Amino acid sequence: MRTYESVIIVKPQLSDGEVGEFVTKAKDLIAKHGGEVTSEEKLGRRKFTHEVNHVRDGFYLYLKFKAEPKFVKIFEDALKLNEKVLRSMTMSAVEVKVKPAPAVAK
Repeated sequence: MRTYESVIIVKPQLSDGEVGEFVTKAKDLIAKHGGEVTSEEKLGRRKFTHEVNHVRDGFYLYLKFKAEPKFVKIFEDALKLNEKVLRSMTMSAVEVKVKPAPAVAK
C-alpha cells in the first residue's frame, strides 16, 4: 500500500453535520477497499481567487490515507460524481527524511 493525500473542496452551503457525514462516507469508501485513513483535517471555509462553478468560496478538507494504487481512480471517480464536491485532487505523499546537519566545531 502507498500513502496518498487528498484535498477536497465541498460546497459552502453544507452544514457542519453534512460536512461530517461527507467525511465519514469518504473514510468508509477508503476502508471498504482495504485502505486506512491516517489523518484528516477540516481546513475550513476559504475564498477562491476566481469563481468555480459560479461559487466564490468552499469548505476545504484534507485526508491522508494508505491504499492500493488502483483505488485512487475509484476514489477520484466517486468524488467527481458527488454533487457536493466542487474540486478535488489526490496525489501520492512523499515522506522526506532529513538527515541532521553535522555539528560545526569552533
